[in-house]
Amino acid sequence: MNNLLTIALSKGRIFKETLPLLAQAGIEPVDDPETSRKLILDTSQAGIKLVIIRAADVPTYVEYGAADMGVAGKDVLMEHGGNGLYEPVDLGIAKCRLMVAGPENPRSDGRRLRIATKFVRSTRRYYANRREQVEIIKLYGSMELAPLVGLSDRIVDLVDTGNTLKANGLVPLEHIADISSRLVVNKAAMKMKHDRVTQLITQLRDACGSQ
Repeated sequence: MNNLLTIALSKGRIFKETLPLLAQAGIEPVDDPETSRKLILDTSQAGIKLVIIRAADVPTYVEYGAADMGVAGKDVLMEHGGNGLYEPVDLGIAKCRLMVAGPENPRSDGRRLRIATKFVRSTRRYYANRREQVEIIKLYGSMELAPLVGLSDRIVDLVDTGNTLKANGLVPLEHIADISSRLVVNKAAMKMKHDRVTQLITQLRDACGSQ
């Protein structure tokens, strides 16, 4: 078991953009991840498996050693806090921005702003650094709806093209962070499986450079 490497990935954009990088390292899933119902996928390398989980759970699986390595967006890592993790490679994939957005002409009546977001930790940190007190409302989806129905004044969310904001009459107002996906590694795995882990880190770093 000590020679087995488990890599945690989430389905969707990150998964699709990670696969070519893994392929350049000689790692390809045996089963088609789009059609397979398996949550643990064998790969072309007998000692490496892929675990398919929710994006928000990747850092937790890696931190607690259920996976040796994983790929997670910087937004997820900022929310998680990054304890027990190394973050050796910015893979440069699934790029977007974490932004404050809202109506083009926001109100200015002096009342404390209400911010709707699923990025509670990052939002709290951002406004604390600005010494601005806000009320944060946690939502799990459809952020753009919150200002439209009066639930919040602004939202904090990931922005790619900005088309969804525009379609709902919202505009980006403040930039919090540039987001891309990172390779994360369990600290114990880095020690116990050092050679295999560092080899894969090098291969993925090289794959990023060749894109």
